[in-house]
Amino acid sequence: MKRLVFILLWVMGLILLIYLLKVPVPTLLQSTSVTSPLAGQVVVIDPGHGGVDGGADYGDVKEKTITLQTSFFLRDYLQEAGAIVYLTREEDIDLAPEEMDGYSRRKAHDIRERVSFIQAQEADLFISIHLNSVLNQSWSGAQTFYYPEDDENKALAESIQGRLQESVDTNRQALGINQIYILKHANTTSALIEAGFLSHPEERALLVTEDYQRRLASAIYEGVVEYVVASENLENQSSQITE
Repeated sequence: MKRLVFILLWVMGLILLIYLLKVPVPTLLQSTSVTSPLAGQVVVIDPGHGGVDGGADYGDVKEKTITLQTSFFLRDYLQEAGAIVYLTREEDIDLAPEEMDGYSRRKAHDIRERVSFIQAQEADLFISIHLNSVLNQSWSGAQTFYYPEDDENKALAESIQGRLQESVDTNRQALGINQIYILKHANTTSALIEAGFLSHPEERALLVTEDYQRRLASAIYEGVVEYVVASENLENQSSQITE
């Protein structure tokens, strides 16, 4: 009887072993072919203004504060996707020496230092974040600007603007402008986002909230990813044609 039980257990064990050998077992050693398109991309984010230069304001609401907070959110999204991210400022400062007098002198020195910083990081992409304010309180909507001498700038700006149109209330289009110093001299693919109008009451109420700042940052991030993927696809197609 004991011998019969032993034989039955042995047969059942053999059947179980054969079954396990036929079933693929997942392993942590298996690698994945999925790689973020932003992996290794160097991105410089420029939170507009800072320090004595508050930018646009409405009462206690200041452009320099909102641009920095939004830039932090954008940095986090980009880093999570594998990008190497630098900010031209990470606190409420400008980039002029403390002892320098005169608002205009400080402003001119600050913008040159930002350009030098972008170039020193050998950035693949540059994103500057600002806010608008005008006398006409009916104007609203985020808008992306670019230096029109390079088609890559236009492609990046249009990708970002398209995502902004999907995420926030704006019907504005990406616009090429020659007069924006930091875009003209960045020497890399770049875009400047005016994220909204502090002079518009409803938009101002949104711009001061974390939720809306995250929505803006997410839209900009998605636009960057869309641009990078499209550029890589175009490069692959070109390489295949030349082979």
